[in-house]
Amino acid sequence: MDYDQYNAFCRALPATTYVVQWNNSHVWKIGGKVFAIGGLGPDDAPAFIFKTSVQNYHYLSEHPGYKPAPYFASRGMKWIQHFASSAQTDEELMYYLTESHRIVSLGLTKKLQKELNLNQV
Repeated sequence: MDYDQYNAFCRALPATTYVVQWNNSHVWKIGGKVFAIGGLGPDDAPAFIFKTSVQNYHYLSEHPGYKPAPYFASRGMKWIQHFASSAQTDEELMYYLTESHRIVSLGLTKKLQKELNLNQV
């Protein structure tokens, strides 16, 4: 996945906003909270960072093409960096970006979730 594909995918998720920050990283937020970051990984190739569940964090930490996200993981946060793109891992990445969006949206106040029309039953 390249940055254009990544940005298009994140843009299509509900109630997202985009900003370039942190050394020209492509940062996607929901309700002001980060759920995905596109930056540079090994060999200056595109790499994508996202929040995960505890179970997915442990699984992906040992999975080829993924590693605990620099800075985030060292502070105990469950964020993973995807750095090896292929058709299969791009499909996985879309799933994990969607999950990150969901996890972060559930951490927003109920009032903000309602304003953004998220997680409504």
